[in-house]
Amino acid sequence: MFSFLLRRLLTFVPTFFGVTIVAFAFIRLLPGDPILLLAGERGVSPERYNELAAQFGFDRPMWVQYFEYIGGIFQGDLGTSFVTKKPVLDEFFALFPATLELAICAITLAVVLGIPAGVIAAVNRGKFFDQALMSTALVGYSMPIFWWALLLIIVFSSGLGWTPVSGRISLLYFFDTPTGFMLIDSLMSGQKGAFVSAISHLILPTIVLATIPLAIIARQTRSAMLEVLGEDYVRTARAKGLAPLVINGVHALRNAMIPVITVIGLSVGTLLAGAILTETIFSWPGIGKWMVDSIFRRDYQVVQGGLLMIATIVMVVNLTVDVLYGLINPKIRKG
Repeated sequence: MFSFLLRRLLTFVPTFFGVTIVAFAFIRLLPGDPILLLAGERGVSPERYNELAAQFGFDRPMWVQYFEYIGGIFQGDLGTSFVTKKPVLDEFFALFPATLELAICAITLAVVLGIPAGVIAAVNRGKFFDQALMSTALVGYSMPIFWWALLLIIVFSSGLGWTPVSGRISLLYFFDTPTGFMLIDSLMSGQKGAFVSAISHLILPTIVLATIPLAIIARQTRSAMLEVLGEDYVRTARAKGLAPLVINGVHALRNAMIPVITVIGLSVGTLLAGAILTETIFSWPGIGKWMVDSIFRRDYQVVQGGLLMIATIVMVVNLTVDVLYGLINPKIRKG
C-alpha cells in the first residue's frame, strides 16, 4: 500500500508544477497591460511606467518572474489583487465557502437522483424506463449550462416568480456569516424567513450545476449495474429465491458502487468548471464569478492564483479518490 501511495504522490508533483507553468503563461496571453491597469485611467508617463514595472517585477526576464512566483507559492503568497489591493489567498478563502456550498448541494442532488435512476434503468434494461431515463440523461449531459440556466430563469423566476434570480439571500436580511455557508449562517441567525430565503436562492443554481454530474452518475451506475447483474453470485442469489430488492439493492449495488464512487470524485472538476458559468449567470458570489470578473478587469494576480488554487483542489480530490479506490479494490494498488 505504501508503494501505491508513493507512486500516486510522485505523479502529483510534476502535475502541480505543470499547472503552475500553465497558470503563469495563461495570464501573459491575455490582452492588456497590467502596468496600465495599475496606473489607472489617467494614463502614465514613461518614467512612471518603468517605475511600476520594476516595482512589480515585470521588467525582469520571464524565467526570473516564474521562479519568484514559485518561491511565493511555497511561502503561501499568491500575490496581491491589482484592483482590491488584498492578498489573493485571502480573497479566495473568503469566497470559496459560497462555491463549496453550491457544489455540495449540486453533487448531493446528482447522487440522490443519479444512482436510483441508473439502478432503475439497469433493472429495466431495454424497457420504457431504461430508454426514458437514459435519453433524459443524454439530453442533460449535452445541454449547455448557460442555455439551461437562462431557460430556468425565464420559466421559474421571470414567468412563475417562484425563485429569485440572483444572489445568495434576500437583501432584507443582515447577519454575520462566521462559517461562510449561507444555509448554516441563516439558520444560526434566528431571523424569521432567512433560512427559507437562502434555500430559495440555491434551488436554480443547484439544479443547473447538478445536471451534468447527474447524467454522468446515472449512466455510470447503469453500466456498472448491468455488469454486476450478469455475475454468478447474482444468479445464485436469484436461484435461492431472494427478493429482487435485496438482490439489486444490496448484493448488486454494493459491488457496482466502486466505479460510481470514482466518477463522483472525478465530478469535482466538472462542478468547478460549471460553477464559473453558473455563478456568473446567477451572480453567485463565489470563486467562479470572482475569476470571470478578474479576467474582465485584467487582474492578473487573481487570475493566476485562482487558476492554481482551483487546479490544486481538483488534483487533491482526484488523488484522494485514486487512493480510496486502491483501498477498496486491491487489484488497482497491486497493478
